[in-house]
Amino acid sequence: MDVFEAIVSRRSYRGRYKPVPVPRDDLEKIMQAGLAAPSGCNKQTVSLIAVDDPAVMKKLLGVIDPPVAETAPAAICVLSQRINAYRDKCFAVQDYSASIMNMLLAATALGYRSCWYEGHITDDDRICDKMAEILNVPEGYDLVCFLPVGIPAEEDGKPPKKMPFGERAWFNSFMGSKM
Repeated sequence: MDVFEAIVSRRSYRGRYKPVPVPRDDLEKIMQAGLAAPSGCNKQTVSLIAVDDPAVMKKLLGVIDPPVAETAPAAICVLSQRINAYRDKCFAVQDYSASIMNMLLAATALGYRSCWYEGHITDDDRICDKMAEILNVPEGYDLVCFLPVGIPAEEDGKPPKKMPFGERAWFNSFMGSKM
């Protein structure tokens, strides 16, 4: 699958997964794509933990309330460090966002589905802290995202409707001439 096909076919998958393990080689390819993402001032604030041990997955899924991805055979947890870069600005959010997008595209290209779970685990109940404890994440790192990875057991359904290009993108000025 080429990159443009991956971009248009990627979408959030919240269905059930087939009980098929994700090979470590594929998890590593997905993680390598995440680590290849741009990083503000090359501070490389993103770290990743792949989880493919069913016992560890069960522990992680056990603390996510309400439950998500209960049948996922693997996941990637995204860690972020707040490191100041240019003019004492921190680009950690941009760094991990770019990393996550790369991983979602790589997973799609390899035939897997995933979903970017961030707000669900970083909300006031701080599920992310419980997950970090399970994974022995040291201080100084924040667990910011949970990406289940697996082969979908259900059809994805219709892709979400996107607004037409001409309503969201222009040339030379806002609401300027259209293609």
